Amino acid sequence: MPPSNPQDATPPSASRTGEPRSLRFEDWATVITMALLALITFVNVLVRYFTDSSFAWTEEISVFLMIVLALVGGSSAVARDAHIRIEFFCESGPAARRRRLARLGAALVALLFAFIAVISTRVVWDDFRFEETSPGIGVPQWWYSIWLPLLSALIAARAIGLYRRRARQGDTEYLAKDEGRAP
Repeated sequence: MPPSNPQDATPPSASRTGEPRSLRFEDWATVITMALLALITFVNVLVRYFTDSSFAWTEEISVFLMIVLALVGGSSAVARDAHIRIEFFCESGPAARRRRLARLGAALVALLFAFIAVISTRVVWDDFRFEETSPGIGVPQWWYSIWLPLLSALIAARAIGLYRRRARQGDTEYLAKDEGRAP
């Protein structure tokens, strides 16, 4: 049964928490990465405890998963506008200045991660072309390095989306959303 008041209806693109459904990718990627990291570490601890030796591949995979986790978490933080900033400058002054600073921050994040995506594509190409292998288990190095440009591009796209949202918001709407985020 539809709600009696149309303003009570949740848009189909929003979850129950009010966040867009598009953020589910980062949330699920974080959950899966953390679960894999915990499982690999737990198995290695058990093997080390019972055999006095450990799997050589666990450290290499764990480092890779921690890097993926950091990049996915960064994408989630940018999409939620929860990334690190200097609150003294971003939370003081008139609303128009605060919104301009938020847009500037989003633009700089987008430029930085777009640059990282472009530059790291060359690293992936070199890993592929020269058939580099990983030191621990000997798999092709590009299996690991391909994720840096992809996840950097995701962060850049999320920052562009944040920039666009800030450009569409009025000063009062920005301040209302900003006040709702304060503890």
